[in-house]
Order: sequence, then C-alpha cells, then structure tokens
Amino acid sequence: MDGFEPSTSPSRTARATPAPHPVLELYQMLGTLYIVATPIGNLEDITFRALRILKEVDLILAEDTRITKRILTHYDIKTPTLSYHQHSSDEKKNRIISFLVNGQSLALVSDAGTPGISDPGNELIDYLLEKEPKIKIIPLPGPAAITAALSVCGFRANKFIFLGFLPKKKRTKLFNWLKEGKISFAFYESPKRILKTLTVLSEHFGSDRRVFIARELTKIHESLYRGTIEQVINELQQNLVKGEIVVVMEGK
Repeated sequence: MDGFEPSTSPSRTARATPAPHPVLELYQMLGTLYIVATPIGNLEDITFRALRILKEVDLILAEDTRITKRILTHYDIKTPTLSYHQHSSDEKKNRIISFLVNGQSLALVSDAGTPGISDPGNELIDYLLEKEPKIKIIPLPGPAAITAALSVCGFRANKFIFLGFLPKKKRTKLFNWLKEGKISFAFYESPKRILKTLTVLSEHFGSDRRVFIARELTKIHESLYRGTIEQVINELQQNLVKGEIVVVMEGK
C-alpha cells in the first residue's frame, strides 16, 4: 500500500490561521515592572529572588542611583540604572512607560526597604496603570523598617495603623482620632524632631503610655528603646540621637 501523502490542494474544511488581535499582541509584548525590596541597612538582608531579578532585568529604576550602586557593586550586578524619585517629571514617567511597552523588564527599588511605602514608588505605579492598565507589575517582598520594628516592639500588633511621617501641622485632630481608635500606631520620625514629638505625644496620650523607638535598624549602631513615654524621653536625652527612627505607640 502506498504511503499516505497529505493533499497539496486546499481542503474545504481547512481554516486560515487568524491574525493576532492587536490588543493581545501588545499585551504579549509588554515588559514587566518588578517592585523589589532592598536592605534597610545590612546588605545581607536581601532575598535570592531579588538578586536574580536585579541581574535579569534590562534596567533598574532607583530613587538614588549612588545608593543603589552600593548594593549592585556588593553583589556584582552590572544592570544599568536610571534615577526615579519624587521630583521626576511626567516626561521621565512616560519614558519608563515606553521601555515597558517595548517589552523591556524593569525593577523599581527605593533607597532602603520596600518601594511604595513612604516613597514615590506608589505614584509611579499609579501613573503607569492609569496610562497603560495592562502593564504587569510584580512585587518582590522583603525588608521594611515598619515591619521590623513591629516584630520586636512587644506590643499587640495584630491591628495597627501606619502613618508614614507625621504631618508637621494640624496634629491635634489626628491624635484625637487615634485616641478614639485605641489601637497601636507607628510612624517614621527625624532624629531632630523625635524628642519634641514624644513630648507632644505625652501631652495627648499621657506620659505613662508605652512607646517603642527603633533607631538605625539592622545597622551597626542599632538601638531599641522601650518603656513609658517619660522613660524613653529621659533615656534619649542621655544619648546623641542620629539616624533613621521608627516609633510604635501602644494602643489601649
């Protein structure tokens, strides 16, 4: 019996391969934006996945390229960087969109910790999704000063409020609202303002309310202070306060 030979004439049932839908084609072509958490101090506090992504992407968006270069140099990562910070223009944001639309994969990092938490990363993500909703954004979890402080404060933290940096003005209304909630809250503070802020907190919540202060977390001069507001103020007055600070106030 002769071997089977496929017919060279068009079959009545054969169907032409449909042309790809332009929207689907664009979606398949889009690059990915990775939101990468980096160390808040100790360079060993970074995940294997974060290191792999930083090596594989086409470009790293950095809040301060000089600071990010320290991490990249430490781990021998050669990926080019581009600055993106709170003063970056819409022109810069549109340039980032063009990279993604053309299929390039990018990583967004902050100076320390997880992007989007008290830094301009969330503004960029909002802008990108507003302009191009199909851009794929993938978070890579990792270090954050707020969660590190909560993990060692010893206060009940199954519920808490994170305030970022406290407003410099109109704090009374905020503090009254926090007193009504009666749950723990946390915020970042400057070493120049920490004593004044604790004094104000004492006036609103009472000097016997417990507070936790984390200074320079994961760094050589890491310091933790825990006690009543009055006790912590007295302790801080005996020390030269420098570096980044996280404050956790215990709820009632």
